[in-house]
Parts: sequence; structure tokens; C-alpha cells
Amino acid sequence: MQHKLHQASRPIIDTDPIFSRVVRYFRWSDYAKGVGWVAYGPAFMYFFEKFQPSGTGKKPLIRSMKVATGIGFVQAFLMMYAKSCARFFGYAENAREIRMYREEYRKLKAEGKSMHGTSRLPLSLQRTAAEYSTGAFLNFDVIPIFNFVNHPYHGQSEGVIPEDEK
Repeated sequence: MQHKLHQASRPIIDTDPIFSRVVRYFRWSDYAKGVGWVAYGPAFMYFFEKFQPSGTGKKPLIRSMKVATGIGFVQAFLMMYAKSCARFFGYAENAREIRMYREEYRKLKAEGKSMHGTSRLPLSLQRTAAEYSTGAFLNFDVIPIFNFVNHPYHGQSEGVIPEDEK
């Protein structure tokens, strides 16, 4: 099963990157934006308590700030993951990711390993996992689905891995 590649303005690195690779390819700018999202919730709660006090004391404010921080962590992680996936899909500038992907490919090829790992799952389950997780980052607002399964069903633009290295 070969995935039909979508139209993108930049090279498509992988149409279904595995979770650990997406997280390893986070940029510092992703982390900076994530910290901003995490800090926004408690700052928002504090702002409203400061300028329109609820009069309930400190304990409810502290509790609500903790909840806002937790929601901010989840939101920040999903935003960082989606931005990294967008680079894999060619929707955002991805020169750094292509370079890292090529280095990782060379290293794994020298060790005699597959770029996408091996799986103990039957091929039918690998195909099903690929169908569910390919492009799932585009629907994070509905339900976040991540790819935790190694499988051979990955789409890629020509030239991401040079022909002489295949």
C-alpha cells in the first residue's frame, strides 16, 4: 500500500512519522512557543483575579491556576507535535528536518537497520495503524492520534534520500 502524496510547497519527508521521531525533531522555537502556551493560562487567571476579584480567597485561585497549567501543558504539546508534523508533511520550512533525516538514514543504514524499524504486529494491523495515523495531526482538534507502530507504509518525496544512498 503506497500512500498517494499530497501537494506540498516543500519536500515531503514522511507522511506517517513515528511518535519518537516527531518529538526528537522538535525545534527550540517549538519549545519557546510551548512555554508561552503553558504560561498563558495561569497568567490569564491571575489577570482576571487581580482586576475583577472573585472574593473567594487564595485557595480556589491556586487550584484554578494549576488546572490552567495542566491544560496549557496538553495544549502546548499538541501544538508542538502538530508543528513538527507539518514540517514532515512539507507544509512548513523543513530543511533542518531533511538534514537530520538524512543523517539518521545514513547512521541506520551503516548499522544495517531499517529506517522505520521492525514490528511484531501482523502486516494487516500495521496497515490499519498506518491508515489511522497518516495525516492524523490535521485532526488534533477532534481527537489526537499518534503513530506508535513501526510499519513500511510511508510516503516520501523524491530527493529526500539521495538516489546514490538508497
